[in-house]
Amino acid sequence: MNATDGDTAMAHCASCGKSGDDLKLKACTACKLVKYCGVACQRAHRPRHKRECRKRAAELRDEALFAEPPPREECPICFLMLPLNVTETMYYPCCGKVVCMGCCLAAGQEGHEKCPFCREWNSGKIGVLEKLKARADKGDAMAIFKLGLHYMDGDFGLQRDSQRAFELRLQAGKLGCADGYNTIAFSYFNGDVVEQDTNKAGHYWELAAMGGHAKSRYILGVEEMEAGNYERAIRHWMIAAGSGEDDSLGSIRNCYSDKLVTKDIFEKALRAHQKSTNEMKSDQRDKAVAYLQL
Repeated sequence: MNATDGDTAMAHCASCGKSGDDLKLKACTACKLVKYCGVACQRAHRPRHKRECRKRAAELRDEALFAEPPPREECPICFLMLPLNVTETMYYPCCGKVVCMGCCLAAGQEGHEKCPFCREWNSGKIGVLEKLKARADKGDAMAIFKLGLHYMDGDFGLQRDSQRAFELRLQAGKLGCADGYNTIAFSYFNGDVVEQDTNKAGHYWELAAMGGHAKSRYILGVEEMEAGNYERAIRHWMIAAGSGEDDSLGSIRNCYSDKLVTKDIFEKALRAHQKSTNEMKSDQRDKAVAYLQL
C-alpha cells in the first residue's frame, strides 16, 4: 500500500465504503491503516483485513520496541547520568530526587536521615514512610514503586502485603517507572503473587525496555537468542550495551567469537558502551561503591 492508497483508505469506511465530512470514522486500533464507521463494519471486514492488520501491527510494535530508549535521568547534584545499578542510588521522598551514592556519601549521608539535595531532615523510618506516602498520593511514580517494595518486604513498619506490592509496582510502571514494569515481569515469570505466565513476563519486559530499563532489554535479548532469533537478540543487546549494560556487551562479545556479528558491530558496541559508562563514572562514585562493598 503506497501513501496515496493509504490516504484513500483512511477517507472512507473500509467495509461499506461510506465517506463524508459528517461521518465519524475510527481507525483500526491495531494497525492504523484503515477506518470504520462502526463496530459492525469493523467485524464484517475483519476476515479480509486481519492478515494485513497483524503484519502492520507487528511492524509498529517493533518500531516502538527497537526505538532509541529515553535519556537516562541525571543526578541532580553532580549532573552525571545515574548508575544503572539501583543500589548505587538513593531516592529521597522529601523532594522526590534520586541521588547517586557518590553525592550521598560526599555529603556525609548514606541513609535517608538528611537529603543531600534539599537538605531537609527525614526523622527516621516513620518520617520517611509518611513522606513516601504523601508523594505517592501525588502520583510520584518512583515513590509509588518504592512504597510497593516496602510492602513486598514488610519493612519500614509496614505489614507485608504481596498483593498490594504488586498493584503499586504495576501502577508505578504505568506512570513511567520502568523499574516497576521490570519487577512485574519477574512476578509473572516466577509465578509470584500471580499465576506464572511467560508471555505476560515478556510483555512487561518489553514495556520496561521501551522505558529505558537496560537489564530488561538484556533479558529480552536472551529470550530471543534462545528462540533462535539471533538478529532480534543482537538488536536488543546493541541498544542495552549502548546504555552501559555490561551483560549485553558480554553477549555481543560472545556473538563476535561465534561469528554471529562482524568486527565492526562488536567495535560499535564497545564504543557505545564505553561512552555511556564514562558518562556515569566519577572518582566520587568509585569511592562510594568501594565503601558500600566493605
